Amino acid sequence: MKSLRIDVISVMPGFFESPLQKGLLHRATEKHLADIHLHNLHDYGLGRYKQVDDTPFGGGAGMVLRPEPVFECIEKLLAERSYDAVIFMTPDGERLEQQSANRLSRLKNLIILCGHYKAVDQRVRERLVTMDISVGDVVLSGGEIPALMLMDSVIRLIPGVLGDSESALTDSFQTGMLDCVYYTRPSEYRGIKVPEVLLSGHHKKIEEWRNCNALARTLERRPDLLDEETLEELKNK
Repeated sequence: MKSLRIDVISVMPGFFESPLQKGLLHRATEKHLADIHLHNLHDYGLGRYKQVDDTPFGGGAGMVLRPEPVFECIEKLLAERSYDAVIFMTPDGERLEQQSANRLSRLKNLIILCGHYKAVDQRVRERLVTMDISVGDVVLSGGEIPALMLMDSVIRLIPGVLGDSESALTDSFQTGMLDCVYYTRPSEYRGIKVPEVLLSGHHKKIEEWRNCNALARTLERRPDLLDEETLEELKNK
């Protein structure tokens, strides 16, 4: 059975304790489909106070993660096993998208370095990091929340993690579009009725309706996901 190992390096590993004890990530580790290890960067810090940051050369506001603790931690891990990627969570990285999650879910060993403070010493990125990932054009206080987003998006795709394996395959972005809307019981609530086709039991018509609805929602909310040919066809209808 496939298992994905993820080593997370952070200055505040306690941040991950609750998410890893609940929900999908906990279920994945309980099933031995994911193996998540947390590493406290302060364990590799310098001096009596285990310092991991310092002021930037050239002056300016903010603090920068020193290279020594990061190098020592990552090189220790690399000496123990082969890793498919050393990922740094950073606003200037490649945007995390569904296809990225799909690709990472097929790998075996990952390291995720959570940034903190102003930046990490550039030598870390040049020598150790193999992939920079961003979760959007926004700056957070650290890379812990983005790391959780990355782990959740990747681990849920591992076969056996979700109760219904088809669920992940029909999510938004898997087909290049947004997903369609969904309804459940009751069939009428506060005067709003569920579309008749969804109650018909006619699987082909239901599939057609869902495809059309997904396309319409994508055109309305995220037309940037559609190619020019598809957009032109829709305009001519």
